[in-house]
Amino acid sequence: MPFPLVAAAPHFAAGQSGTIERFTNKKLASKLMDIGVRPGSRLRIIRKSPFGSSWYVKIDRQCLALRKQELACIMIK
Repeated sequence: MPFPLVAAAPHFAAGQSGTIERFTNKKLASKLMDIGVRPGSRLRIIRKSPFGSSWYVKIDRQCLALRKQELACIMIK
C-alpha cells in the first residue's frame, strides 16, 4: 500500500512503502546519508519496536533499525 502524499514516515503503518523525497533535519540527514539512506531510495516500514522507540525499515536492499526522531525527519511520497 503506497503512501498517499508526502509525509513523515512515522505516521504510517507496517507494510507501507514509498520513495524518500527529502529530509527535514540537516544534522540527521547527514548521518542517514552516511549509512546509505538517500533521497530516491525505496523505504518500506517493517514494524515498530515493542516500546515504540525505534522502527525497523527496509531501505533499498538493506534492513535498518532507526530511532523515532531519525525516521521522523524522512519525508516520503
